[in-house]
Amino acid sequence: MTLEYPDDLKYLDSHEYARLDGEIATIGISAFAIDQLGDIVFLELPDVGEAIAQGETFGTVESVKAVEDLKAPLSGTVIERNNAVIEAPEQLAEDPYGEAWMLKIRVNNVDELDEALSADEYRALTEGE
Repeated sequence: MTLEYPDDLKYLDSHEYARLDGEIATIGISAFAIDQLGDIVFLELPDVGEAIAQGETFGTVESVKAVEDLKAPLSGTVIERNNAVIEAPEQLAEDPYGEAWMLKIRVNNVDELDEALSADEYRALTEGE
């Protein structure tokens, strides 16, 4: 699998990403994280209407190797949840930055993303440069 790092995303060192479109952020996990986890068998995400807080756990992803907490890149309210990836978590590996997003939230403060990593910074982190 070729690991991609789209430039329009901001990344956390815990491997979540956010794509900001106005005050709506799409949140998921990076191809690198999926590659490290291996076969993903279960995904737990918050319900629509729930609030999530930057840096706090908002769900879990479980693979045959490990269970990992998902950390929120931004604070906000869940406005959409991708039920397709909950029902078939193996889809995460197929299109992590497209169809296999996890949440869409209405962001409280877009400036929170200032602390996140750019694609180049994240690539350097994951490739050990």
